[in-house]
Amino acid sequence: MSVPASVFEHPSFDNHEKVLFASDPATGLQAVIAVHSTVRGPAVGGCRMWGYDSPSEAVTDVLRLSQGMSYKNIMADLPIGGGKSVIIKPKGDFDREALFQAFGRAVDSLGGHYISAEDVGVSPDDMVSARRTTRHVVGLPQGTGDPSPTTAKGVFFGIQVVAEKALGKSSLEGVRIAVQGATGHVGAYLCRHLAKAGAELTLTDINTDALEKLAAELGAKTVGKDDIYDMDADIFTPCALGAVINENTIDRLKVRAVAGAANNQLATREMGAELMKRKIAYAPDYVINAGGIINIMGEIETRFDRNWVEGKLQGLKSTLAEILDAAESEGRPANLIADEIARQRIEDARAGTRHAAE
Repeated sequence: MSVPASVFEHPSFDNHEKVLFASDPATGLQAVIAVHSTVRGPAVGGCRMWGYDSPSEAVTDVLRLSQGMSYKNIMADLPIGGGKSVIIKPKGDFDREALFQAFGRAVDSLGGHYISAEDVGVSPDDMVSARRTTRHVVGLPQGTGDPSPTTAKGVFFGIQVVAEKALGKSSLEGVRIAVQGATGHVGAYLCRHLAKAGAELTLTDINTDALEKLAAELGAKTVGKDDIYDMDADIFTPCALGAVINENTIDRLKVRAVAGAANNQLATREMGAELMKRKIAYAPDYVINAGGIINIMGEIETRFDRNWVEGKLQGLKSTLAEILDAAESEGRPANLIADEIARQRIEDARAGTRHAAE
């Protein structure tokens, strides 16, 4: 792996506590683990495996994702910090179980400061493989399992809030929603919730066979993966990778709101202001998509049961509503308001830790 000259000078570095580069030639593992904050507890966040074009791209992704996890976890008022890991997917054939065992050893070297779960390109079975070399993994089949259904439920609740605030709709009946990444772990569950609520769906995904099957099941329309930005819809719902709201796509949007499950939907923070200029409401991604990490808390702390999870999901609705109301009343982008709240909560927790140590 070609390591950047200085991670400290990286534009996405945000006083991360630790950044670990892990390489294992025997299995092909090339991974980066970023621990953004542990002031509320161990850093928890999923592992993503993706065919990055370069190591630099992987570093950018993990730094942004780990910061987002800190914000997500503290906005959901969870007793954990934020971290993330990425694996550069090996080219050609590779021994998947051996790769994730090597990843587990990398996680274990951090001594519990980071706890991993699955993310894009990683399954609960992969976490079982990692579990053979570290106990610091969650999202196991015998535990809380795949967090995607709970993530999808939380995003569904958030879209209901957005429909009320941005569209003046008390239900999703007839609301036109364009979903990107519809057949993914979260996307498919979310689409079923939306269809059941009466939304009119237009779907896209790189997996065209699965896309056509899902569309037939839900009575939805499909479009090409690049055409989704041009849809005349009420809400654009990104559920794939990040940075989809960027200088090349923002002027193509013909929607009144953006609300979806993808992490880091905005290519830059400034995109939030650009959305506001175009009178497009935005649901900050780390607020609306926190359902999965809430679900995983059941493995980290057994006292958190399903009723607790449901209560936390309802809490996300209230938090999102407050952020959208503040954006409207203050005339400021919702993402900046959410960032300010998250950073203040982290700083308050850090100050509390310093005070307790004195």
